[in-house]
Amino acid sequence: MVEELVTASVAVASAGVLYVAAAARVVKQYERGVVFRLGRLTSSVRGPGFTVIVPFVDKIRKVNMQIVTMPVPAQEGITRDNVTVRVDAVVYFKVVDAAEAVVQVEDYRFAVSQMAQTSLRSIIGKSDLDDLLSNREKLNQGLELMIDSPAMGWGVQIDRVEIKDVSLPETMKRSMARQAEADRERRARVINADAELQASKKLAEAAGVMSEQPAALQLRLLQTVVAVAAEKNSTLVLPFPVELLRFLERAQQVAPQVGGQSAPPSQPESARPASSA
Repeated sequence: MVEELVTASVAVASAGVLYVAAAARVVKQYERGVVFRLGRLTSSVRGPGFTVIVPFVDKIRKVNMQIVTMPVPAQEGITRDNVTVRVDAVVYFKVVDAAEAVVQVEDYRFAVSQMAQTSLRSIIGKSDLDDLLSNREKLNQGLELMIDSPAMGWGVQIDRVEIKDVSLPETMKRSMARQAEADRERRARVINADAELQASKKLAEAAGVMSEQPAALQLRLLQTVVAVAAEKNSTLVLPFPVELLRFLERAQQVAPQVGGQSAPPSQPESARPASSA
């Protein structure tokens, strides 16, 4: 009799252990447990920690609540200004309602991926090439709205969408390079012309000042000579000062008057008196 009781107790204990092993579940901190009882969704979502379900009656499905980083494959399309481009992006999203993510859509990851690819192709066709290259923040916001609208019904929230790269054809790259080079050359010419204009104004002012003081021109000439001679790698030809030539010219005009009065001119032979016989 005692042996039968011991055997029955061991059998009950073993059945209890098997039942607990079959019913016990552990939900991690970043997960939520969605329980189906005989195929119907229960009202409560199991939180993180230890939980128990009814074996063979309940079925639990764990849903990850972390932010998921999903790359969007490169999509090729034609922009509004008829340029063929390839654009890839990345989507950051997370599940905010575990029950909706399990019930409303078969595979929410695949659904978000397909919606992101479709929205990316749509945004390429509605945008210009300049917007894709320089106005990405606005396009990112537009992509986020396009993906987030249907995703809210799936219990998914789009956290952020970023366009990673825009691939252009080689011919378009060369055309853009030539355009950028021409624009830089144009700006360089404008800056050079502006510098020449400012320099000419300053030179005109300097010429006006030097015309009032001729000695200033000689001082400027000497400064130029000093600047050129500092290099010591060229032959310097010094021009003869014009002021010195003028000084010599004035000195030559004054020289005949310094020696006194000049001798009277000789009379011609016809005017001389005849000698006596």
